[in-house]
Amino acid sequence: MSMSSKDQGSPAAVASDEEPPDIRAAALAVSSARAQAEAEHDSGIGPEHDLRHEPEHDSRHKLTTVTGLAALSLDAMASVAYGPEAIVLVLAAAGAHGLGFTLPVTLAIAALLAVLVASYRQVIAAFPDGGGSYAVAKTHLGKRTSLVAAASLVLDYVLNVAVAVTAGVAALTSAFPELYDTRLWLCLGVLVLITAVNLRGIVDSARAFIAPTVIFILAICTLIVIGLFRSAPVSTEASAGHASVLSDNATTVGALLLLKAFASGCSALTGVEAIANAVPAFRAPAAKRAQRAEIALGAILGIMLIGLSVLISRFHLKPVEGVTVLAQLADASLGHNWAFYLVQFATMTLLALSANTSFGGLPVLLKLLARDNYLPHVFGLKADRQVHRHGVLALAAVSALLLVFSGGDTNTLVPLFAIGVFVGFTIAQTGMVIHWREQRGPGWRGKALLNGFGALLTGVSAVVVTATKFHDGAWLIVVALPLLVLCFEAVHRAYGRIGDALGLGRVPEAPHREHSLVVVPVSGMSRLTSEALTAAASLGDEVLAITVTYQDPEDREAAAALRRDWELWNPGVDLLEVPSATRTVGRPVAALVRRLTEQHPGTRVTVLIPEVEPARLWQRLLQNQRGAVMAHAVRRDTDAVICRLRFRLTTTA
Repeated sequence: MSMSSKDQGSPAAVASDEEPPDIRAAALAVSSARAQAEAEHDSGIGPEHDLRHEPEHDSRHKLTTVTGLAALSLDAMASVAYGPEAIVLVLAAAGAHGLGFTLPVTLAIAALLAVLVASYRQVIAAFPDGGGSYAVAKTHLGKRTSLVAAASLVLDYVLNVAVAVTAGVAALTSAFPELYDTRLWLCLGVLVLITAVNLRGIVDSARAFIAPTVIFILAICTLIVIGLFRSAPVSTEASAGHASVLSDNATTVGALLLLKAFASGCSALTGVEAIANAVPAFRAPAAKRAQRAEIALGAILGIMLIGLSVLISRFHLKPVEGVTVLAQLADASLGHNWAFYLVQFATMTLLALSANTSFGGLPVLLKLLARDNYLPHVFGLKADRQVHRHGVLALAAVSALLLVFSGGDTNTLVPLFAIGVFVGFTIAQTGMVIHWREQRGPGWRGKALLNGFGALLTGVSAVVVTATKFHDGAWLIVVALPLLVLCFEAVHRAYGRIGDALGLGRVPEAPHREHSLVVVPVSGMSRLTSEALTAAASLGDEVLAITVTYQDPEDREAAAALRRDWELWNPGVDLLEVPSATRTVGRPVAALVRRLTEQHPGTRVTVLIPEVEPARLWQRLLQNQRGAVMAHAVRRDTDAVICRLRFRLTTTA
């Protein structure tokens, strides 16, 4: 069916002669408003940068200082449950004499924590768009270094989820040993719960986690304060009957052992960078709120780490199998009563929920990588409630695999932990030194000195952590990190090839009109057939209806009946029968389209596939999926345009 000659003018003529003026005006108004909004965002005066202009619905889905602590600092806070224990387990190899170095090692870690907090406070101010070490390295250290930083953060975030969940379940099984054999299922259940909460939005997850965070902090501080007034443990019931892991032979402590204890205890510093990575998630002024949250995190974490280490030395605690160090401290300070179980439940809850730090920080990092073409662009999409849904689901899936791999055992995962984060720490501090040298603002020398000192400390820590844990499984991280960087680069090259093929960045040729043929596959006569032919007539110069026929007698009778009905209906469109030797529809249709394209080289061929959109979701199970099969075959074997027409059924249809 041909269209009149006046419809075949140039695109400019079509736009000027046929498009109604009110539609053009509306389109121009929408385009202008969108361009203005994008210009404001790029210039820093848009809604993300000024609370006065921030839409209320966007502001509601962003973090305050308090909710930012609950959403992004649980990882660091909860690390007090396994950081001191990691130190004690290493020093136990030197017997009771080795345990006497618990406090000095913890003080060294606390000093490093102070340097990191001060440094990341500067990172937040200098890079308010988030990204942490990735953003710093991208600006000052080059592409490859920025990818190393990103890969280290990705690995750290994924491991944090697995370690946090397994450590939380370990706290539960310390109080209820009968649950030990089901720890893997408990871990997976906790992971599903946290994922579901985060799919509702980072603010909703933060609000849900405020109460557990406050309870945990109060419980640990109460334990510390009461324990400082104890001259001896109140109870040792929690560790009764459990074998000690303390060595009785060693009487000296070497530098290597202290370095290993320091490296193990540095797992308590993971999560310090999360706030700097997710600055855009805060309400305006985002940078100031994030800085306040960073300082509060450092103060709370430092107090808890030092306080627990003082109690370990005060009570001469000895690590035992099957009971955490924190459980022993609660038993010794508070007694084996309801307060002991409250501490265990608070610890279990916060450890499990501390995985939320990764769910708050990693999706933002993945968004930045996707924006820079190092990850699939789907990670840059944002759903309702400011949720990067694909990043959340990807993190949950990989973490679940790690949990299954480890069997829900914390000790299997801890050797892999903290290496990636120290690599990111070092890169970020080094980049900030260059940043201050280039800026040369007031006091830049002091800021550069602080970051340089931090880079030195974290660089040494990264080497120590990797060397001391290499044979315990850290080699996996050493292998995984460069592989992840190679994956980023492979994705980037793929997007580069796609961009070259599309001619991105180049002025394309002027659009022009081509003769068009619309092919409509039909299997019978119905309202759907009429709608499809009407749409096809609106799209192309010519319309051709086709039907696939088979060799079976029954099918031949059905084809003949369709031919008679078509001639009686006489829609003004020819019906072409396409024979098929097999019971397939995709290949015959694709073969016909390919033949039409070859016979008419100057014609734009479009295949319009009519499909029914059921009123109910479950009714989709009743469809035969013929449309999807044809679309796949045509897309695979031809260059024709594919258009799938959805005919929506109502509940009464």
